[in-house]
Amino acid sequence: MERRKLGNTDIDVSSICLGTMTWGQQNTQDEGFEQMDYAIDMGVNFFDTAEMYAVPPKKETQGSTETIIGNWFSERKNRDKIILATKVCGRAPFTWLRDDEIPTEQTKKQIFEAVDKSLKRLQTDYIDLYQLHWPDRPMSLFGGSINYQHIEGESNSIHSILDALSELIKIGKIRNIGLSNETPWGTMEFLHQSKDKNLPRVQSIQNAYNLLNRIFEFGGSEIAFRENVGLLAYSPLAQGYLTGKYQNGNLPEGSRKALFDRLQRYEGIGSEEAIASYLNIAKKYNIDPSQLANQFVTTRSFVTSNIIGATSMEQLKLAITSIEIEMHEELENDIEDAFKLHGNIAS
Repeated sequence: MERRKLGNTDIDVSSICLGTMTWGQQNTQDEGFEQMDYAIDMGVNFFDTAEMYAVPPKKETQGSTETIIGNWFSERKNRDKIILATKVCGRAPFTWLRDDEIPTEQTKKQIFEAVDKSLKRLQTDYIDLYQLHWPDRPMSLFGGSINYQHIEGESNSIHSILDALSELIKIGKIRNIGLSNETPWGTMEFLHQSKDKNLPRVQSIQNAYNLLNRIFEFGGSEIAFRENVGLLAYSPLAQGYLTGKYQNGNLPEGSRKALFDRLQRYEGIGSEEAIASYLNIAKKYNIDPSQLANQFVTTRSFVTSNIIGATSMEQLKLAITSIEIEMHEELENDIEDAFKLHGNIAS
């Protein structure tokens, strides 16, 4: 599998990253172990998780995903073979993550506590890439709105957050830092603050990106190139919609939408028609729709790694072997024609 540099580091990560957010809720530990074993056999060396996982977030399952990964490291004795990424929560009303049972935010104290707890669950003494799961400042997140509205509210300064992360790098608990669910302005401000104050620079940004949601291309992709802050793309299947399983009102038993009824980001006006266009393109070239969606993401020049997720081994195998799909000119042209017609569907 292709390896790509992580930002300005000397770390080479696989073009496919194994996402883990369902482990401990939809998936058991044994299933997580099976996924990790298969992924490394296929050349994947990059795993992504978060202190908040499994999702949907709740007290009973918080930290379970990191625990499963830690148990796997303990059994397989192969921590040195994996580039491990995890994330700290931003500002949110989650009171079950911290010892003093207060809402999460990115203060120095909370970041240090989060790192120590992640290290314990992961059964390791270092994290390769430590990411801010979402911004600490008030803003619309996770598809809440595409119309910017300035929101006044408390937040920890970018300088103070970088300063805390710098201390953690100096003592060896984390090695590199990244952003997630961040804006172009936020990314540039982190870069400016790190340069101006001689603090660690962010090496990556983890945002949603897929055939239905190409918002990152407007501003984010240029930063990825010019500043070498590559995209770690999550949700390549648009929460499963690009597989076609939810078309015509279908609701497969065991699907995330059926289990949790919380997927509305890709159900706006014109979404069904847009999805149908990409399904028809896949059919035209005799390609599995999920593999087309994944390989589209993996082959974008500003993408460092495509974070895939699966609840079954069949899904995982389709996702990883999607790298075999040839994105030839005619196929690319058809995709661009569909995008020009439908645009960004994500709310």
